[in-house]
Amino acid sequence: MNARALLISFPYDFHSAPKHHCPPDYSGSRKISCSDSNSKSQFRFRFPSLERAGILHLPRGRSFAAAATKNGLIRRAIGKVWAEVKSESYDVADPASQTVKLDRALSEVVLGRDGDNHDDGDDLDIAVPWWEEFPKRWVIVVLCFSAFLLCNMDRVNMSIAILPMSQEFNWNPSTVGLIQSSFFWGYLLTQVAGGIWADTVGGKRVLAFGVIWWSIATALTPIAARVGLPFLLVVRAFMGIGEGVAMPAMNNLLSKWVPVAERSRSLALVYSGMYLGSVTGLAFSPLLIHEFGWPSVFYSFGSLGSVWIAVWLSKAYSSPLEDPGLRSEEKKLILSNNPSKEPVKSIPWRLILSKPPVWALIVSHFCHNWGTFILLTWMPTYYNQVLKFNLTESGLFCVLPWLTMAFSANLGGWIADTLVSKGLSVTIVRKIMQSIGFLGPAFFLTQLSHVNSPAMAVLCMSCSQGTDAFSQSGLYSNHQDIAPRYSGVLLGLSNTAGVLAGVFGTASTGYILQHGSWDDVFKVSVGLYLVGTVVWNLFSTGEKLID
Repeated sequence: MNARALLISFPYDFHSAPKHHCPPDYSGSRKISCSDSNSKSQFRFRFPSLERAGILHLPRGRSFAAAATKNGLIRRAIGKVWAEVKSESYDVADPASQTVKLDRALSEVVLGRDGDNHDDGDDLDIAVPWWEEFPKRWVIVVLCFSAFLLCNMDRVNMSIAILPMSQEFNWNPSTVGLIQSSFFWGYLLTQVAGGIWADTVGGKRVLAFGVIWWSIATALTPIAARVGLPFLLVVRAFMGIGEGVAMPAMNNLLSKWVPVAERSRSLALVYSGMYLGSVTGLAFSPLLIHEFGWPSVFYSFGSLGSVWIAVWLSKAYSSPLEDPGLRSEEKKLILSNNPSKEPVKSIPWRLILSKPPVWALIVSHFCHNWGTFILLTWMPTYYNQVLKFNLTESGLFCVLPWLTMAFSANLGGWIADTLVSKGLSVTIVRKIMQSIGFLGPAFFLTQLSHVNSPAMAVLCMSCSQGTDAFSQSGLYSNHQDIAPRYSGVLLGLSNTAGVLAGVFGTASTGYILQHGSWDDVFKVSVGLYLVGTVVWNLFSTGEKLID
């Protein structure tokens, strides 16, 4: 018998001996015809496995539908139960060899395993695990967050390891500045190239290449340092090549996956990965150096990239249109707020470079990164030389400003998205957030020359970088505002200027410290912050300029 047609008919006294109108006959095979038009048949479905588990209980006189509804099984079950009630003859096979187990038969009915396909409108919903209902766009955001976590872990470990390395290899401050800046040589080369590559072939491949490349370069750093200074400079430049494509690739991915209403929050979360990566690197590097020596930092951090790449290749896609597992509701939400675009085949350079807001973005990125990269690379040295912290203390106190940045970046993203959702123009929101990102650090850096205690110096550093993080909802979100289709290229273009600031700022800091003081270093940063504030508020916009 087909399990779907199975109908079990029992009277009320189900547990007692059967009282059918037809006399019992247990012969091998016979015809049964049971029909009584004068009696009212009572039908009861029994599910022993569910009853034994305490999930379903059928009181006397209650129907299966009523009990199932009470127990919440109607919406949770997969499939349906069909029953065809007919009064006709059936062949009953030998019970010894053809017994149909009730549990198995009814489970086949519930699960619909009889091979038939019913597509009518009464089909029941299929239960989906919670991890499959988690928005896929935020899976991409979290994976980008973790990539940037590794990015800064591998970058800042040199700022801690350079202290014992300079003692071992007898490097002076100018040589230290040269080593620190060599990272930016490669980082500079792949900004625009990474943006073009991401916009043409997709951000997934480009970000995967970057993580693999910089992880290998990180693991090779101790070997290169022992071979000689030129080899170390080349390996650090190679590491910069890998990290240089990360930001354009991420910007391309988020421009396709994240709606405008979630843009500031998503970017703030991703960039907070950089800050938390600095926290992790600065916190664990001194411990690893103390226990296992400075080479252990590069070996351990570099190996983490292999774990990330395995997850990335299995979960990530360059756009929602390429993801076969993306739920239709989420795809509709993403594409309705962020319409799909044809792949970029050519870059309208003349059009891009003719827009004043593009130049405002480039200049502001330069001014912002000068101060940011100096703090990133020289802060442990400042704590060690000026505040007289030892190696471990320098690393641990450097954590506080980066933790502040991680918190304030997400706070700023939430504030910016809230203001946009309440009707405030994107242009005004971007100007407010970036003004905080410029004027805040400028104010707190000027206070460093007036403080007398290490605690106040750390507090000023923390407040400076905390307000700096509001830039993630300012200039760092502006690329997708003014040119969403070319956001990867535009970020590569403006970040090239930012990298030049890192190269010149990091190298010049070593020169200034040989001939001047830390106050001179901070004065230059403050001056550039003020220039950036003026340029940004005069020429920037949040409106789409290039489509």
